[in-house]
Amino acid sequence: MALDSVTKEIQAAAATEVARIQKEQAEEIAAINAKVDAEIAEVKQKEDKRVAETKETLARQVSSSADLESKKLVLSKKKEILTEAFESALRQIESVPAKKKLAYYQALVASAKTIIPEPKAVMSEKDDFSAADLGVKSVEKSASVRSGLLLQSEDGKVEVDMQFEVLLQNIWDSNLKQLSDILFG
Repeated sequence: MALDSVTKEIQAAAATEVARIQKEQAEEIAAINAKVDAEIAEVKQKEDKRVAETKETLARQVSSSADLESKKLVLSKKKEILTEAFESALRQIESVPAKKKLAYYQALVASAKTIIPEPKAVMSEKDDFSAADLGVKSVEKSASVRSGLLLQSEDGKVEVDMQFEVLLQNIWDSNLKQLSDILFG
């Protein structure tokens, strides 16, 4: 019976030790779980913050990109309107009656004579004015001249470009801001 009592005592001590170890283990597991949960919460909070910042950045980029694209479209349309206005003005100048066009050409020649005293004129193949009409030494026709005149010295070293397109472009360029304000407010 003494052996029975020792066996029971050993079993009871073992059960107590097992219970103590299980309790320590449960406490250790709970502490580890709490620590892991806290770390997971911290990582999740950081990741949520990063995701929110990324969303904000992407939203700003999308908005900025859309604004830029919108501005590009508006600018492109304004450029198209300005080009149409330029071409329309040029067509109107080019299509004036011959008598008025001759007066324009004579004024251009008079202006150029301060640089070239006796110029020769190069004009469009569509124009039919003589050297006497224009007050120049001679007249040549060229397909490269759309309208207006190229006035040259006899030796060809000095040239004054009085083509309507060039003159209009110079006026256009120097007044582009005012033209834009008139057309687009």
